[in-house]
Amino acid sequence: MSRPPEQAAARTRVPRFTHAEHRVHRATATLMAVCVLTAGCLYLPFLAQLVGRRALMVTVHEWSGLLLPVPLLLGLASRALRADLRRLNRFGPHDRRWLRAAVRRRGDRPAGKFNAGQKLYAAWLAGAVLVMLGTGLLMWFTLPQALGFARAGGTPIAPLVWRTGATFVHDWLALALVLVIAGHVGRAYGDPESRRGMRTGSVDARWAAREHPLWRPEGKSE
Repeated sequence: MSRPPEQAAARTRVPRFTHAEHRVHRATATLMAVCVLTAGCLYLPFLAQLVGRRALMVTVHEWSGLLLPVPLLLGLASRALRADLRRLNRFGPHDRRWLRAAVRRRGDRPAGKFNAGQKLYAAWLAGAVLVMLGTGLLMWFTLPQALGFARAGGTPIAPLVWRTGATFVHDWLALALVLVIAGHVGRAYGDPESRRGMRTGSVDARWAAREHPLWRPEGKSE
């Protein structure tokens, strides 16, 4: 006996992400988690006392931060990832309608493969990571004998006043990052199908039609 059309449609799945994109997302998330956890061990007294080995935490934090852009840079070899980055970079009239509907809590939210909220999150996160990397390097280069390139007598490469400003920006932006990432994780856990799409590479066709009505999985223009 053939299944009713409703059941067949419910089982239809469409491709959303490739294995390369999944690996880039997983590697970036892992490095970000290491950065956040080691930062907690450096700044929160109860975690510092619990873990100890501050020098090791500093080293792990520094290198996980330096490696953070690497998965994305390696992932640029993937055509699918480059195409999704172009989608994330485009902000059209339907994205403005999506934002207005989200603010007013209305249901009509037109979106392509990525909605306006995801585009803003991706842009903000990319900028924040670059700023964190830059301020982290400034803090590193203001240490005596940083990377072995300090001047004679252990004088730091960059002026010490730069470290004060870099530390201020780095610390407060780190707090903002934790809050924004927590919101991102919370939204992901509130949408199991979106999470499944990143994990398995495909999503339910009805979910795609409801949440991303302008997206054409077959490769048609959005």
